[in-house]
Amino acid sequence: MSQFTLEIVTPDRKFFEDEVEMVIVRGIEGDIGILKNHTPMVTPLSIGKIRIKKDGEIKEAAIAGGYIEITKNKTTVITDAAEWPEEIDVRRAEEAKKRAEQRLKSGKGEIDVVRAQIALKKALNRLELAKKK
Repeated sequence: MSQFTLEIVTPDRKFFEDEVEMVIVRGIEGDIGILKNHTPMVTPLSIGKIRIKKDGEIKEAAIAGGYIEITKNKTTVITDAAEWPEEIDVRRAEEAKKRAEQRLKSGKGEIDVVRAQIALKKALNRLELAKKK
């Protein structure tokens, strides 16, 4: 199968860079599957998982939104955070989930509600992926 370069970058590190067969990410309008020679585009990403197919095997990682740039032979994901399942601190994610749920229950201020909704999505995404491993 044809391969292309996938690079995933966070503010802290280059999370991943290698030749892959396929990538599936969650865009703001739904999932996007990328193969070599995909139509060039740039689009925002939602909080979710990225699935990477390399050597016939699929690996998943949690990502915290961001955006993706697709060119003919390279795809770049820039995200605030990316974690493999084994890197996820489940206790920390559970605590973040509880804090977000408490903020949502209190309903104090529109900005706090939006921030709490985002924090809750991130925590749930991380916990879901961690439970798969």
